Amino acid sequence: MTLRAGVLSDTHLIRPDSRFKRQIRHCFHDCDIIIHAGDITEPTILEAFGNKSVYAVHGNMCSAKLHRQLPEATTFSFGNFTIGLTHGARLGYDIEEHLWDLFPEVDCMIYGHTHRPAYHKIGQVLIINPGSFQATSRYGAPGTYAILEAGETLVGTILEIPPSL
Repeated sequence: MTLRAGVLSDTHLIRPDSRFKRQIRHCFHDCDIIIHAGDITEPTILEAFGNKSVYAVHGNMCSAKLHRQLPEATTFSFGNFTIGLTHGARLGYDIEEHLWDLFPEVDCMIYGHTHRPAYHKIGQVLIINPGSFQATSRYGAPGTYAILEAGETLVGTILEIPPSL
């Protein structure tokens, strides 16, 4: 059986407005879990995912309440794989270089903060930055997210949010 996770970061919203709710229904309707790599901003955003399991970390733009509620970094199991999750704001200029210190023995490292999507492998480790879900990237780039699938292997895809949503 293949598990599907919706991966997003940098929502930067105070509350889940109707557009955000429409986007998450469209992008994550067939996902088993949600993985949020920080800059959620306010706890009400997490409520928009309904009863899906959510793994999330706080980011540098999150409220004090979320800083107390969520960790800066975490690891969890997804199928037969171990995922490391952080926002990355405190890791310096080269976030990916410092992920190895945080997560020395994981199958996948997920981070956010840069608003630039990334998807690649180093050795056997998959590295994902879903980009900015709310199209807050430079130069008017569309919002992006990732879908991560765990079956016999761990694979992902970076996708753009349709502009019509």
